[in-house]
Amino acid sequence: MLDLASGKYFGFSDTGSRIWQALSSGVAAPALVGLSAGTATIGLAELESFIAQLIDFGLLAAAPDAPAQPLPGGLLAELAASREPLKVDVHDDLADLIMVDPIHEVEEPLGWPAVKQAL
Repeated sequence: MLDLASGKYFGFSDTGSRIWQALSSGVAAPALVGLSAGTATIGLAELESFIAQLIDFGLLAAAPDAPAQPLPGGLLAELAASREPLKVDVHDDLADLIMVDPIHEVEEPLGWPAVKQAL
């Protein structure tokens, strides 16, 4: 997932991707505790830590008044087939390049991605 406002790229493990999709579609966190993810089981502390990271990164926000949604069809099978632990990584090594406005912030003779230098 790419945050165009910050230029940061977020990479999820296969388990992290499935859990993020469930949470962002309205599944309540307690419904995910105890589900099998590959050979492991999703624990409460692990899930809370993952959710805290998502909130810190601005990828998830609480919606206390929203009705909880049921587990999406296929989620259990997808989690069972996952092989990686619950995880999200942040990459910002290309943030400066991603943040460039390719129309207004380049030197025309040089072309993209030559960034205009600040005065």
